[in-house]
Amino acid sequence: MKLRKEIIGNCTLYNADCMKIMSQYPDKHFDLAIVDPPYGKSDGCKRTGGTWAKKYGKNITDWDIAPDQSYFNELTRVSKYQIIWGGNYFTLPPSRNFIIWKKHIPENFTLAMCEYAWTNIKGNAKLFYYHSFNPKRIHPTQKPVALYKWLLSKYAKQGDKILDTHLGSGSIAVACNEMGYDLTASEIDADYFTAACDRVREANKQTELFKEAS
Repeated sequence: MKLRKEIIGNCTLYNADCMKIMSQYPDKHFDLAIVDPPYGKSDGCKRTGGTWAKKYGKNITDWDIAPDQSYFNELTRVSKYQIIWGGNYFTLPPSRNFIIWKKHIPENFTLAMCEYAWTNIKGNAKLFYYHSFNPKRIHPTQKPVALYKWLLSKYAKQGDKILDTHLGSGSIAVACNEMGYDLTASEIDADYFTAACDRVREANKQTELFKEAS
């Protein structure tokens, strides 16, 4: 596939395989990786894409394949610290400082009421409360910008270089531009990449206008 590259604000975004992108960087180049890899068929988990596929025509099973150990080896090589969403689906070392995103979802709702992230950052477990509803969702596993802003405020410091291997909807890029962090991110799906770039570009315009007004 032909590599596409977009620079939007502080974010350098690639439409490419994350393994190819990570291979270009030296050991521990990134201060913090915040990633949300697919976990389909991991631990027997299989998702059909049902509602999402019917509404948007993108079947989750086309791309929802969990990465193998080589991905995690490369991720930990190029980054000092990692926050890995869906960490409960992968074989990772024990961590005391796991992170839970608790959603405001009724108990009788069919979607998950919370999501788990593994991290190698020292500290105690943390809990973040935030609703998951987004009428403008462009990706089936889209997470709120507020979640990424909270993670950056807790686990990153100014000047840190951030990595995301699965850009998805681009929420992390919106957060990084708003908070002034340099982000390198990749997304292998061309359609999701285009939609994410459009979203990040529009959000960055609003950020720049706010900065000028203040």
